[in-house]
Amino acid sequence: MFLAAQVSMYPLRQPSLSPAIDRALDIFRSHGLKVTPGAMSSLVSGDDEALFTAIKEAFQQTSQEGEIVMTLTLSNACPVSR
Repeated sequence: MFLAAQVSMYPLRQPSLSPAIDRALDIFRSHGLKVTPGAMSSLVSGDDEALFTAIKEAFQQTSQEGEIVMTLTLSNACPVSR
């Protein structure tokens, strides 16, 4: 099933926000997902199995570096290009 997700990551009490966010985006891409970064959130889309696996991996890996808040909205009805 094709899904789209709006994902926001908030690294807490870390000297820089970018490393954790960039790492998560790289993980999404490594799973073959389409990633469209934005100022406040990123759109990630692709196969549901790949998306759920990547979300879990991104949270686990980024949380090893410090505290993280991840919010996401999932949809199977968003009009995004494949």
